[in-house]
Amino acid sequence: MGSLSGLRLAAGSCFRLCERDVSSSLRLTRSSDLKRINGFCTKPQESPGAPSRTYNRVPLHKPTDWQKKILIWSGRFKKEDEIPETVSLEMLDAAKNKMRVKISYLMIALTVVGCIFMVIEGKKAAQRHETLTSLNLEKKARLKEEAAMKAKTE
Repeated sequence: MGSLSGLRLAAGSCFRLCERDVSSSLRLTRSSDLKRINGFCTKPQESPGAPSRTYNRVPLHKPTDWQKKILIWSGRFKKEDEIPETVSLEMLDAAKNKMRVKISYLMIALTVVGCIFMVIEGKKAAQRHETLTSLNLEKKARLKEEAAMKAKTE
C-alpha cells in the first residue's frame, strides 16, 4: 500500500513539473492568440486595412406546405399569400414552439374535460349500483357457475 501512495506522489509531482514547463513556454498575448516564447509558433497578423468577410446573415429556408400551415396556425401570417418565399429558421422554430404550446394547452383542456366526464359517469354508475366491487363479484360468481356446469358434464 505504501508503494502505491509513493507512486501517486511521484506521478503528481511529475505532472506538475510538466504542467509548469508547458505553461512557461506558452504565453497569452493581448489578442488572445497563443504564441510560443521562442517564436516558432506565431499566428500571422491580419492587416487592419483589409475588411473581414464575415456576414451576419440569417440562414433562410424555403418553407414546405406543412411549415406554411404551421406559420399560419401559429398566427405569424394571416394568409398563405403573405408568407415570403424564404423565411428564417428562427421564425420557423418560433412558430413550431407556439404550436407546441397551443397543442399542450389543448391536451390539458381535453384531459380536464375527460376527467369531469368520467366523474359524472362514475356518479351515474354509483346511483345504478354498478360499482367495480359488485361487477367483480358477479363475474366471479358467473365463472364459478360455469366451472361447476363444466365439471358436471365431464
